[in-house]
Amino acid sequence: MARSRPAYEYTEAEDKSMRLGFLLIAAGLLSLLVLGFCWLRPALQERRGGGAANCTVLAVRQLGERFACSFSCGGACRGTARYPCLQVLVRTSRSAAPALLHEDERQLRANPKCSYIPPCARDDQENSENVTYKQKYWKEKVGSQPFTCYFNQHLRPDDVMLKRTHDEAVLLHCFLWPLVTLLVGVLIVLLTICAKSLAVKAEALQKRKHA
Repeated sequence: MARSRPAYEYTEAEDKSMRLGFLLIAAGLLSLLVLGFCWLRPALQERRGGGAANCTVLAVRQLGERFACSFSCGGACRGTARYPCLQVLVRTSRSAAPALLHEDERQLRANPKCSYIPPCARDDQENSENVTYKQKYWKEKVGSQPFTCYFNQHLRPDDVMLKRTHDEAVLLHCFLWPLVTLLVGVLIVLLTICAKSLAVKAEALQKRKHA
């Protein structure tokens, strides 16, 4: 006759449920640690060294200088093209001196002399048309309308950016899903323990009735 399993021992299904819960907890904690190190620390540094300001366009111009960019048109098709340098000079609410506007921190690091880097096309003429379109946008559609811009004292204190690299929505999504994973794992473990505890109590009551 097979020996019956004691009531306090977990069944195979309960063991799997507990393992799944602990696995989700470990995955959530690891994700939070990695994202906290890779995202939260740079974001906090960016916010400590910068802030928001109101900007107004002063001048939009193309320099005679052209810069190189790399394009890809297939697995074995790669090359280099050139694009003109567009500069958007703005006046900020924090300083009377003109500031050079950039798309974001990545664009500032890639080319600190220009305000815009077009998607690199194989044809130089297409790159020039993209830059000209952006120039018309700032001249005609934005014009003298004020808009929000951002500055960062750690990079180039005299330049401003149109967008922050570490946006609040991006940070929220990066930390929301690991946190949800962690909470689901905790919930699975707690529900499994509670269900087992209730089963043990029910079996004990059943034995008392038959005693």
